Amino acid sequence: MRHRRRGRKLGRNPKHQRALLRSLASELILTERSSDHILFDKDLNPNAPAPPRVQGRIVTTLAKAKEVRPFVERCVTIAKKALEPLEAAAAMEPDGERRSDSWNNWRKSAQYGEWNATIAPALSARRRLIQLLGNKEAVEILIDDIAPRFVDREGGYTRVVQLAQPRLGDAGAQAILEFVGVRDRVVQKAERPTFDDTGDEAEEEVAASEAAEEETAEAEEEATDAEAGDEETAESEEEEKS
Repeated sequence: MRHRRRGRKLGRNPKHQRALLRSLASELILTERSSDHILFDKDLNPNAPAPPRVQGRIVTTLAKAKEVRPFVERCVTIAKKALEPLEAAAAMEPDGERRSDSWNNWRKSAQYGEWNATIAPALSARRRLIQLLGNKEAVEILIDDIAPRFVDREGGYTRVVQLAQPRLGDAGAQAILEFVGVRDRVVQKAERPTFDDTGDEAEEEVAASEAAEEETAEAEEEATDAEAGDEETAESEEEEKS
């Protein structure tokens, strides 16, 4: 019995479940590679895979997409925590090239200790991501490309969109798992229709009709006021006679 146990088993044992989530999350992050990546170079490797059709998107079953989504968002949150220490440490680094005399002197100075303490949180976040994802290239893409896009976003870095067509073979429900911010829907309000064919004549007719209505309303008010005045005078004359 699985009382009070979160998540979906997906027909696998716990180790296989973790491996599946790690693989799907890494695959989603690796789709952010550009089409000119060395992995897709046919000149270097004739059997190189084709670049992804859409960057930042994978297609899987609905249950797997819902299960891997919190895992990916937790990885993005950890990567965001490494951005500020990396920026602060980059400002403290020397201008000289690596292994140069100025760089070696900087390594022996007290500034290197401050730099090391500043970059420590970023290093810890990177190691944690490598532990979760198991792919160093995916971690590099996550920290360098994906995390800076969601600096001002509190959460909800991915979305799950169910597809209408089921999977061939077992008719499993398919879904798209992708990062937000690239293909977001923009709600547009319909513009109020304008009748340009009639031109200024229609506007003049509308204005004339409105003016005529106002004149008739004023005339009716004056008539009612006159009737009320006549009635009052007649009543006063009758009272004087009596």
